[in-house]
Amino acid sequence: MAVAVILLSVVFPFLLWKLISRPRSPSPLKSVAGPEKEHWFKGNYHRIFQDGLKYNLQLVRKYGGVIKIHALLGKEQLYVSDPLALHYIVVKEQHIYTETDMFIAGNKLIFGEGLISTLGEQHRKQRKMLNPVFSLANMRELLPVIQPIAFKMRSVLLSQLPTDGNSQEVDVLPWMSRGTLEYISQAGLGYTFNALEPTRSHSFTEAIKSLAPAALKLLLLRPFVPLAVRNLSVYWRNKLVDWSPVQPLRDLRRIVEIMDKSSRKIFFEKKAELENPTTETIDNEAIKSEGNLGDRMKGKDIMTILLKANASSDSTERLTEAELLGQMNTVIFAGFETSTIAISRLLYILASERTVQARIRNELRRAKLDYAASRDIPLDGSWNDIELPYDVLMSLPYLDAVVRETLRVYPPTSLLSRTARETTTLPLQYPILSATTGEKVNSVVVPEGTTVIISILAANHNKTVWGEDASEWRPERWLSDSGERVRLNQDREQLDGTFGDGAEGSAGATPGNRGGVKYPGVYASMMTFLGGGRACIGFKFAEMEIKQIITTLISSMHFSLPSLRDEMVIRKRYTGR
Repeated sequence: MAVAVILLSVVFPFLLWKLISRPRSPSPLKSVAGPEKEHWFKGNYHRIFQDGLKYNLQLVRKYGGVIKIHALLGKEQLYVSDPLALHYIVVKEQHIYTETDMFIAGNKLIFGEGLISTLGEQHRKQRKMLNPVFSLANMRELLPVIQPIAFKMRSVLLSQLPTDGNSQEVDVLPWMSRGTLEYISQAGLGYTFNALEPTRSHSFTEAIKSLAPAALKLLLLRPFVPLAVRNLSVYWRNKLVDWSPVQPLRDLRRIVEIMDKSSRKIFFEKKAELENPTTETIDNEAIKSEGNLGDRMKGKDIMTILLKANASSDSTERLTEAELLGQMNTVIFAGFETSTIAISRLLYILASERTVQARIRNELRRAKLDYAASRDIPLDGSWNDIELPYDVLMSLPYLDAVVRETLRVYPPTSLLSRTARETTTLPLQYPILSATTGEKVNSVVVPEGTTVIISILAANHNKTVWGEDASEWRPERWLSDSGERVRLNQDREQLDGTFGDGAEGSAGATPGNRGGVKYPGVYASMMTFLGGGRACIGFKFAEMEIKQIITTLISSMHFSLPSLRDEMVIRKRYTGR
């Protein structure tokens, strides 16, 4: 403990003083306009998180598509939402704009050597192996296998409603969190943590749900993670955590240890099953645990497909055991947090817009009855128990429009960062005013080492690209006059990251395409799932999960906003950001 006191009271303040008091050279970004620094330590960086949607959009309206932000310890960063600039960052010059050291080092400590913890050739090799795993063919086979999860979510909610048909206020957010975790656990790992069983708990479930809150408490320590990783061995890093009085740091280590232990257990179970497919005398206690769903999943879960593909690949392309383990926690966390946010937001919108909810339900009812008639499926019970195949579910026009519009206006992740690994010039689609001359400029010089913030939020709300109603939630923008889906070139299976030459038809005729100008997003021209070589590899899975859960729930129940009053006699209301 004495060592910890010395570190915290002497060494850390000294390093902080050295960073702050070092001689400052003229700012290489002095010509880029932006808001004034508000705090000696935080700059104005905290405002883009703290003040959310309103502050972010105000920045873009005032300064344009590239803005200078004052980050921690006086660092200057670029906040980017210009479409051409983002095309260069995530596609054309993605080898220059790579993930930040802080992001890579932090993710590697938490998740291991997974897809979001690697760069360069290692990342390319992992992505090449994973791309086919998330193919449409695999999604088609996976959908009916995991439909029982959505049914279970429905039954849990229905069990909390009165049997006489009256309404009852139910907090659905915890159940959406549990449901999405169970969804990705079964679909991703072929394993259940029984997250939808109210009376059961699992250490992994609690750990993965606690991960994001624990990491957020350590936000100000994250810039020092790469320094610690480069200069300290695992032994000394653990000793510092032991000595540290910072409880969230010890909590985070405990969470990571639980996640690692659980993922290793599941991994070695699956590996043993694949290596001994005909062996029936395996010690079930050691090899096949209670949560193993191998018999039901029939090898269709993402991890089993990946292990089989890896085993059959060329030795030069094969992933190591550490890399395979790294994918497991990465898949779980990436598919859990964002899906929970997206589905909860959708339910709030449906509860707010009753006509929208009714229209989706009517569309769904027609589709299920038509499908049953075309396949001579007898209606033994209600229409809401009919299971739609992947292609029918994904092509429902109004449901698709509602999901797309929600993901555009309310992206689960609003900001991502990159670091320029060499000095380069960033071209702009729309000129900005120079802070030094006041003249319009069509490009910005980005010095080596500059952190670039990709504003997904601002890009998705860009009025020049999406129209004057860009910040309005209006699903009709994704429909033709006849009510059919507006098809885009971005509706593609492969995550090739190409910028494309505009949407089909005349320029400006489709959402997110004005005069041939659009964003390089892999999904519907928006930046929600990013674009290029580091686009979200599981976006098709996420879209399928969202649609399957939403349609299963609204087939059997209506959602509305709370009518009760809280202790302040104020009507309960979810406001979001």
